[in-house]
Amino acid sequence: MSLWLTQLQSPLSRAQFLAILERLEADPAAAQSLRREAREARDRYFGRRVYVRGLMEISNICRRDCLYCGIRRSNKGVKRYRLDLESIKACAARAYALGMRTFVLQGGEDAYFTDERLVEIISYLRGTYPTCAITLSLGERSRESYARLRQAGADRYLLRHESANPSHYARLHPPESRLETRLECLQDLKSLGYQVGCGGMVGSPHQTLEDLAWDLEFIQNFRPHMVGWGPFLPHHATPYAQEEAGSLERTLNILALTRLLLPQVLLPATTALATLSPQGRQLGLEAGCNVVMPNISPLEERANYLLYDHKAYLNSEAGEGIATLAKELASCGYQLDLGRGDSPLISNEEA
Repeated sequence: MSLWLTQLQSPLSRAQFLAILERLEADPAAAQSLRREAREARDRYFGRRVYVRGLMEISNICRRDCLYCGIRRSNKGVKRYRLDLESIKACAARAYALGMRTFVLQGGEDAYFTDERLVEIISYLRGTYPTCAITLSLGERSRESYARLRQAGADRYLLRHESANPSHYARLHPPESRLETRLECLQDLKSLGYQVGCGGMVGSPHQTLEDLAWDLEFIQNFRPHMVGWGPFLPHHATPYAQEEAGSLERTLNILALTRLLLPQVLLPATTALATLSPQGRQLGLEAGCNVVMPNISPLEERANYLLYDHKAYLNSEAGEGIATLAKELASCGYQLDLGRGDSPLISNEEA
């Protein structure tokens, strides 16, 4: 067994994670060996397959006021929108015709999307596309709400924890947002049988290596099915507009560590990574990622769902660019997999 994988398969303390992060910052050769082992671990379980998720941004209306987010409720410069059922049906039909078998419904915490409306949407998708996976990323809801959406046919739920350190979490959110609530939601989702994703931003304002050590310890203990890491990217209409973007190298290190902590995890090479660097997606794959999420939202609304400035949402980041994406990945030795791509951790848990 390889050196990094051996070290990361034993439960580590926060202090041990911090020591690893400090070593990676100081020793580029150690970082390169980490990413190589992450690729090897990914290939051991998934081969060179990269799963595709069709991302549908259903609303940029949000009741929350997170300090880093471009669609925060205080931003009066956003052209707000929400997709109705017919628009969502059309997005799903396009994605299915392109071969995608996972739909991701993502949006702000928009009160319009009650349980009743979401059950109608999910029931339609489940009935029309019974072999497809349905993923939701719609923020904090009650356990009862999550249960209703699960019963209607939702398979997965993405809810980034953003920061596992309470003091750092508080610097990213207004007082009404509580880390305890976020973590309770994640536990509820897991207990209800969802494939659950958490994650956060690398290089978010005020973040230290110790904060990232908190995150890695949380991921180690929570054992999610999916983890979404991307670099922090500023938005001009937020309190953190003048903050620097997160480090590409540090983001790649966190991705690789996550892969080795949970070798069978589903790990996206995010749009934020592709926005930060033209080679971002490829570098993410080389650090152990195995998921991409091209945008299938209506073209006229994509520019309005800006969590950060200069978001990439065209060409190979778009659903209609799936052929271009496949060629790009093939040139790097990867094969696009349009199937459901369920987490292998599910079968392990059931066993």
